[in-house]
Amino acid sequence: MGILYDKVQIEAALATLAAEIGESIPANGQVAVVGIRARGEILAQRLIKLLAPYQPDGIPHGVLDITLYRDDLAEKGPAAVVRETQIGFPVTGKYVILVDDVIYTGRSVRAALTALVEFGRAMATRLVVLVDRPARELPIQPDFHAWRTRPEDGAVVVKLEETDGIDLVELE
Repeated sequence: MGILYDKVQIEAALATLAAEIGESIPANGQVAVVGIRARGEILAQRLIKLLAPYQPDGIPHGVLDITLYRDDLAEKGPAAVVRETQIGFPVTGKYVILVDDVIYTGRSVRAALTALVEFGRAMATRLVVLVDRPARELPIQPDFHAWRTRPEDGAVVVKLEETDGIDLVELE
């Protein structure tokens, strides 16, 4: 495994992403942040703090579990763990910032978009990922990303302090 990015670089990347997202928010736009379980949830929490200056009245936020919307659910069978989705606000009319750690095939994001529709019709949904790993199977691209790897780089592993005890992005 090779280390791509450490804690300091991740913090800087999130600050840059927050600034890019903040600048893209339309005047008087209502923003909401939704993290895809599990690491997207953590990154979303970090981004909410950094986005606060752009939405001083507070940012509604939630967590989306995509397990039941995955196209490989039958393959996972009893090993699939369904966790709670927590979105306590109407999505309708909001600019939703959907957050995940890595985008690869696009299938997780497709599942998240399908699940998100159950909470209303967003004004727009913007995808934010820490790492864009090219090799899509679906025509889904991130609107904001910190880093893009090359197809030959291999699998990307994101470790976050809240779940793994360290902030690190590495190649397997």
